[in-house]
Amino acid sequence: MATGDAYRSMRWDFRVPHNTISILIREVCKAIFQEFRDEVFGLPATPDQWRVVAEGFANLWNFQHCIGAIDGKHIGLKKPKKSGSTYYNYKGFYSIVLMSVVNSEYRFIWCSVGYPGCSSDAGIFNRSRLRRGLENGTLGLPGPEPLRGDDRNIPYFLVGDDAFPLQEWMMKPFPQRNLSPGERIYNYRHSRARRVSENAFGILANRWRCLLTTMAQQPKTVTTITKACLTMHNIIRIRYPQLRPQEVDREDANGDVRPGQWRQGRVLTDNANLVGNQTQKRAKRQRNYLKDYYNSPFAALPWQDRIVRPQREEPESSDSDVD
Repeated sequence: MATGDAYRSMRWDFRVPHNTISILIREVCKAIFQEFRDEVFGLPATPDQWRVVAEGFANLWNFQHCIGAIDGKHIGLKKPKKSGSTYYNYKGFYSIVLMSVVNSEYRFIWCSVGYPGCSSDAGIFNRSRLRRGLENGTLGLPGPEPLRGDDRNIPYFLVGDDAFPLQEWMMKPFPQRNLSPGERIYNYRHSRARRVSENAFGILANRWRCLLTTMAQQPKTVTTITKACLTMHNIIRIRYPQLRPQEVDREDANGDVRPGQWRQGRVLTDNANLVGNQTQKRAKRQRNYLKDYYNSPFAALPWQDRIVRPQREEPESSDSDVD
């Protein structure tokens, strides 16, 4: 799991036949997950527990009422026999999908593992119990409360990319076209919270480097191995939170991002640009309100104008594109 070596090469290191190694890995990974799942996984169950998660995002990433960053990652595998294009993803390889919600400290608090690579992030999320809980209000979230220094009640929500629906309980960035300065600043503040999922996937895959390879096991075994990697990642984050902090992205006093060491490796993240639900007017009004809030003197960061200024100050006579 740490190296991603093939069983046939590992047999020379451990003097164990490759077919025996295949049995041991399945059994040990299954035992790791079953033994520690209750300790390291599980969504908060009470409003106070959710507020602790939201406070982490507010204090570390200056984005309030966020209860988690959701994203998907493709785990590469060898094409299963007689599977057709079921496991073939839009990136051009075969995979299963890992969908996760990450808290502000890069810990996975909810995961769905094992859907074939042809599945979209939105499709997996729509079929999950997490979405049903958000829609039905059965996750124990706090009721709408004012943001810091404000008097208007705003619901608590997840943050995601364009693959997810825009709802009151799911905020995503403004579309990347014809953005106003205020919308650019909102997208910057939104990305500060959402990138914890990207960092978590990067740390996970660069510590357990089997996730960076094209795994030769069957999809069920790849799912078991991935669950064990997630479990051990969370154990490290809970028991040794200061271990190798240089792995994650950091910001200096001026707001400039210092890339974490994991970015030197190859990490596969799912950034499907799918159309969200355009009928959720209340969610759009909520996003616009958050945009105005983060552009207000009270909630603005000292460096946010400088960060987005290169995108805002294009000369009228310029023919070049601005990212």
